[in-house]
Amino acid sequence: MDTGGGAVLGGGRSLAGPAFPNDDGSADPALRALLTQQGAPLVDVLRHGRLLVAVVAVADEVDERGGDKSSHMAVVSMISAAGEKGLLAFTGVDAMAQWDSAARPVAVTGAAAAQAALDDGAQALVIDVLGPARAVIAGPDLVALATRPDSGPDERTPPSSGFIRVSGPESG
Repeated sequence: MDTGGGAVLGGGRSLAGPAFPNDDGSADPALRALLTQQGAPLVDVLRHGRLLVAVVAVADEVDERGGDKSSHMAVVSMISAAGEKGLLAFTGVDAMAQWDSAARPVAVTGAAAAQAALDDGAQALVIDVLGPARAVIAGPDLVALATRPDSGPDERTPPSSGFIRVSGPESG
């Protein structure tokens, strides 16, 4: 059985292929340009657009020499001064490497990144945390990005402004 580029495993199980098979990790210039515009309507653009979620190795145990004995991979969140949690995502590998060159990118749609943020208990999705422009999608916009279908409003989610808070790396 062909799963659209994915591998077929034993027992009828399949491993999905990459969502963005020809992706080289470069940022979409149009998306980066939107990040610099105050009040940019990004929710609809991000729904199917590609973001990179940062994944890092976290040591569970260390051996007697201080090396990793066992570890696991984890997505990265940050906590704001107000105590709110935000899942980090990036427009390109260059922005991710500027933040942490050891982080590994996982390409997902903006909708999937927003859903991952909600699943992780985050109140926001923080895009390109070190800039040159940073975007924060939170509240009804985060819920709408994660759950609202393309065609019309979803009665289960609160109304969305369709806009985000945009700031430079030194503010916010």
